[in-house]
Amino acid sequence: MASLEDCAKWEGSPLTEMVLRLLSSENGSVLTELLRQLLNSCLLLERQQHLQAEPHEGTPERRGHSNGFKEKTVKTRLGEITFSVPQVREGGFHPQSLEVGLRSERALKLALAEMYVQGVSTRKVAAITEQLCGFEVSSTQVSRAAQALDETLCIWRERPLGVFPYLFLDARYEKVRVDGQVRDAAVLIAVGVGGDGKRQVLGVSVSLSEAEVHWRTFLQSLQQRGLCGVKLITSDDHCGLKAARLCVFGGVPWQRCQYHLQQNAQAYVPKQEMKKEVARDIRAIFNAADRTESTELLQRVVQKYQKTASHLSRWMEENLPEGLTVFAFPESHRRLLRTNNGVERAINQEIRRRTRVARLFPNEASCLRLVTALVMEISEEWQTGKAYLTFTD
Repeated sequence: MASLEDCAKWEGSPLTEMVLRLLSSENGSVLTELLRQLLNSCLLLERQQHLQAEPHEGTPERRGHSNGFKEKTVKTRLGEITFSVPQVREGGFHPQSLEVGLRSERALKLALAEMYVQGVSTRKVAAITEQLCGFEVSSTQVSRAAQALDETLCIWRERPLGVFPYLFLDARYEKVRVDGQVRDAAVLIAVGVGGDGKRQVLGVSVSLSEAEVHWRTFLQSLQQRGLCGVKLITSDDHCGLKAARLCVFGGVPWQRCQYHLQQNAQAYVPKQEMKKEVARDIRAIFNAADRTESTELLQRVVQKYQKTASHLSRWMEENLPEGLTVFAFPESHRRLLRTNNGVERAINQEIRRRTRVARLFPNEASCLRLVTALVMEISEEWQTGKAYLTFTD
């Protein structure tokens, strides 16, 4: 039987170590939950072995009866964890899984990290559970234990939503192996601001691109989960996202990200020495006191560059008005609604910082698993922190 130390030496150790550092140091609750669920499953398997019967199963070989669970809190290097230790009515049952697991905690953490990012492998999970329980387990029992955390993450991704007046949409890319090829998979992210003024990550999805069909499926899933009351959507101008947004949220005003507009404008500036001046002019339009002033400034700037940068002038006339929608909303909200920078800084950069060591995910499921755990933690921090903005009656 493979030992926990052998499990810790599974292939992909650099990735395992990266995920271990990630989950145990900065997002400890994820690895803590995985450790808790796996050991709880092993404890339950031990009771079944002791009773010689599955739960609620009556057999001639049965050697007693279940008697609920007793909570036991122990200190680990991940902090205090509360386990559910199964009890039997007749006594004489002393499970060993918890003791073995805590004794080999370092090796177990490495093995769990490998399982977490690589995807569920019956062989690998069986090696752990058999070492912890001290007896061979069935593939059905292994699958049940291995799927516990994914079910937790799936429940969070599919949780019911409600009224969110403001919606931010963005995407980033991670390298994923698909059908033997390395592909750039799109991680689609939706962030909402609720009536309490606090942000939440409403959903996350991994797909092979930002094509309209993928964005449309993602947005429709948000609606199906109850998302409603959206008054403004802030995003960039990606063609797939634009088409999907018009299909699913066609009647909702759209704020094109002002930061991306600034960046896009630079591609139309004919001379390097003009770029700072153009940037200042665009900032003045965006920072105007109201929509009337911003429109007047836009007209002046368009005329200003008609002769010296005609392509830029036409582009600004056609595109910059899409960045002025925010003027229809409360002044105290505008600064926080006019760009996707909040999502970029709080989520995309954080994901990039924590996954760049991995470089390549073995499949889409492993990418979704890790990203879900990260954004789940970020969303929970937002919900327990200060309000992002304040709604007034």
